[in-house]
Amino acid sequence: MAVVAVKNSLSEEGIFVIQEHFARTHHFDFRLERNGVLKSWALPKGVPEETGVRRLAVEVEDHPLSYAGFSGIIPPGQYGAGEVRIWDQGTYRSEEWREDKITFELRGSRISGEFALIRLKRGSGRNWILLRRKR
Repeated sequence: MAVVAVKNSLSEEGIFVIQEHFARTHHFDFRLERNGVLKSWALPKGVPEETGVRRLAVEVEDHPLSYAGFSGIIPPGQYGAGEVRIWDQGTYRSEEWREDKITFELRGSRISGEFALIRLKRGSGRNWILLRRKR
């Protein structure tokens, strides 16, 4: 009898990219591939590199998958005008993806580890907290 591997329906793999964005305000754009698009958040203070550190993540519109490789200048007068550089990229594995909480492992060249995005209950619903989890 052959053994067939079954993928956990809660687990999902895809690409991620973190782009440093020198726009009106300097920030980082954090993107996770999901359902054929890049789910996206603006990180005013970057990605937490130490366990327990929390960073604000503001959800923005989805971007096309082709944007994962973008590095260059967005011309003045266009949304997000300024320079964009790829800060890190790689793959990720999600453990849980709910409306108010996403847990995942990043596997990049600069940053790897376990993280969580947790939606804040107050406000517009666009504000999340990104934190690095303990292993």
